[in-house]
Amino acid sequence: MKEAVLLINLGTPDAPTPGKVAQYLTQFLNDKRVIDINPIGRFLLVNGIIVPFRSFKSSKLYQAIWTKDGSPLLLNSIELKDKVQQHLGDRYIVELAMRYRKPSIQSALEALRKQSPSKIHILPLYPQYASSSTGSTIEEVLNQIKKWEVIPDLNIISKFHQHPKFIEALIDQAKAYDLNAYDHVLFSYHGLPERQIVKASVHYGQNTCKMGDCCNTINANNQYCYRANCFETSRQLVKALNIPEGKYTTTFQSRLDDKWLKPYSDKVIKDLAAKGSKNILVFSPAFVADCLETIHEIGTEYDELFKEHGGNSITLVKSLNSNVAWVNAIKTIIS
Repeated sequence: MKEAVLLINLGTPDAPTPGKVAQYLTQFLNDKRVIDINPIGRFLLVNGIIVPFRSFKSSKLYQAIWTKDGSPLLLNSIELKDKVQQHLGDRYIVELAMRYRKPSIQSALEALRKQSPSKIHILPLYPQYASSSTGSTIEEVLNQIKKWEVIPDLNIISKFHQHPKFIEALIDQAKAYDLNAYDHVLFSYHGLPERQIVKASVHYGQNTCKMGDCCNTINANNQYCYRANCFETSRQLVKALNIPEGKYTTTFQSRLDDKWLKPYSDKVIKDLAAKGSKNILVFSPAFVADCLETIHEIGTEYDELFKEHGGNSITLVKSLNSNVAWVNAIKTIIS
């Protein structure tokens, strides 16, 4: 009997056109875990304001990173799936899904169901747990599987932000860069509204989150706190790479307003340039596959911003993509 592995990433538009981007944003932003406000308010905000006005702008950004073969995130994820399949061998069935758009979670699970696996390992490809990414993905998986007559054994991996093999894979990726050649190192994670961090704290009866030093260690009360997970990944990397204190910063990108997680990546970059930093190395440990947020936001927008304020260049450490060390890490993580 075979076991199955379902790898799930966030998703990507089917094409870099305003219409396809609108389809993606509509599905993504109407998720109650992503925009966690009153349902009526969310519907009006997303469908009446954000999607109509953002689709054209976002489509231009996707066009800037799109390759002749398609979406970088999807292509990297397919290559990862194929390598994981090769690495695990015939005892496993490996499928890929996206939380939003294609290939859908429903279609991937149906493909697995038809092959009668004895167990399914569910691996959302988000190292740090967040309700809006991991939680939403797991909820959709369970919504689909609950309809099955036979529900096999499930192994759901909710986070792997400090898994030794994940950290090793990031370190392996860093070997291509000479850390001594950079004035500063940024660990830039995708931002979240601070209210979502507070809600995770409330879940454990700890309504005391002040966005402070409570994230300096991982404990029972913050083990599923996205902010704490991010800082822990940074600590593990700083230790392994021997980065001196004062030469690195953990930051958060892609914010929508001033109530998102701080410090903001773009503001830190401007401050570093103002203080004389000329070359910055940026890790993006929340993204296991290169995508719009890494290729364009960091690699293009932040590089331009840094240069505008006196810096020379920003170097982006490539995401894990289908790195052999990452493939090996997945084998260990699911087991």
